Amino acid sequence: MRIVDIKIDEIYIPAAKKALREDEIEPLAEDILENGLQNPIYVREGKGRYVLQEGAHRLAATKMLGEDFIAAKIVQARKG
Repeated sequence: MRIVDIKIDEIYIPAAKKALREDEIEPLAEDILENGLQNPIYVREGKGRYVLQEGAHRLAATKMLGEDFIAAKIVQARKG
């Protein structure tokens, strides 16, 4: 899997992924500012956008920093 930079506003966050622990976002943003994003988020492709699979807190922290792009790994949708 390769890591690519994805435009943040092209990432859809499913309702199940929106439950964030707000107290963790600011410290994570500070860590990203100091050390960079250590682990990319995971997304899948879907209907002209990317769908977040893992990394809601990292995405929120990166948004808080005012970034336009985030490092992501693109994964295949799971077959149900």
